[in-house]
Amino acid sequence: MAGALASLACAGLAQAQTAYPSRPIVMVVPQAAGGTNDIVGRVVSQKLGEVLGGSVVVENRPGAGGNIGTQVVAKANKDGYSLLMTISSSQAINPALYKNPGFDPVKDFRPVSLIGSVPNVLLVHPSFPAKNVAELLALAKAKPDHYQYASAGNGTLNHLLGEMLNNMGGVSLQHVPYRGVAPALNDVLGGQLPMLFASLPSSLANIKAGKLRALAVSGATRSPVLPDVPTLAESVPGYNGTLWIGLFAPAGIPPEVFARLQDGMAKALASKDLRATLEKQGVELAGTPDKPVTPNQFAALLNEDIAKWARIVKSSGAAVD
Repeated sequence: MAGALASLACAGLAQAQTAYPSRPIVMVVPQAAGGTNDIVGRVVSQKLGEVLGGSVVVENRPGAGGNIGTQVVAKANKDGYSLLMTISSSQAINPALYKNPGFDPVKDFRPVSLIGSVPNVLLVHPSFPAKNVAELLALAKAKPDHYQYASAGNGTLNHLLGEMLNNMGGVSLQHVPYRGVAPALNDVLGGQLPMLFASLPSSLANIKAGKLRALAVSGATRSPVLPDVPTLAESVPGYNGTLWIGLFAPAGIPPEVFARLQDGMAKALASKDLRATLEKQGVELAGTPDKPVTPNQFAALLNEDIAKWARIVKSSGAAVD
């Protein structure tokens, strides 16, 4: 009898594993449509759905720098049908920036898969006189507090990248916050402000069309998509600020569902067509097709970035009530 019961239990577990997903999975993107995270989320959701044999639907829940959508998943059922596709600026910066972001980035979530990183690009309007970072720094030093840069808001990654440039480059560019990257980008495109940092996927089309000039990328190495554009570190030694993108599940997700998700993401990220699509957008994929980044490695990266950005937020004086 005991053996029969054990067999039934194993059969039940196997059925639970194979049954997932039995309904659409909602992948919450806590930023507006059209941004880097949304672009990546839609590509990944389609491939993940194919691998899992189900449907993965992207749901944009923007607001409060990503806090609103992140809170939604933190409080969702722990059944694997609510996932968070997010970026390091929301998961690693917001806990230091907001007095009460409404979630704990470590305790409320379990990392599933690190997808990759995306450099930001220091962009200027084509009429701006500086053709490279050295010329920009020279202009800024000659006229302290004169030149302005736009951002998606106080404490956002593109704000803090500007503060890093001020601190490490010895200049005082003035920060002008907007409510989102789209209006900030539009004003730089229109010439109302001279410059901003923006993610490569969200700005690549305007760079190629000549509507914006790329002075430098924020990562430690040049981007394969813009090989002729130098890194900021080539002019400002030690400068490095990249944006990572990854998938999280709520903490407490059943182990068998988590394993299915992890395996599904590993297979999705090994897909040649998915990798080619994301790489064309400027995403530098993490790991390799046969050796993806493990959840434990992703968790370690999250903890490192939480500590790093806490220091930068403190030095910048940025805070959001």
